[in-house]
Amino acid sequence: MSDVLNTLAATIAARKDADPDSSWTARLLAAGPEKAAEKFGEEAIEAVIEAVRGDRDRLTEEAADVLYHLLVMLAARDVSLEDVYAVLKRREGTSGLDEKANR
Repeated sequence: MSDVLNTLAATIAARKDADPDSSWTARLLAAGPEKAAEKFGEEAIEAVIEAVRGDRDRLTEEAADVLYHLLVMLAARDVSLEDVYAVLKRREGTSGLDEKANR
């Protein structure tokens, strides 16, 4: 599964210097980190709405949008997917309650 996310992250990184008129990703990145964050937030809200409604197919579609826009937002701030993986790996085997208490 991570291959799909790794491929998507690499595609997003490759579009950083692309012409914004030729790529939605390039357009989002050219608009700046704030716009990328705004778009991520919009998609996250749409996913929450579908989760509450209980429409599995729509939630699945929105979840894909959330993952894509999360990766764009991370790229806009030069945070790699590998950076995120490292944090998750560090937290592996730690209770969520313990991890939150240690923040």
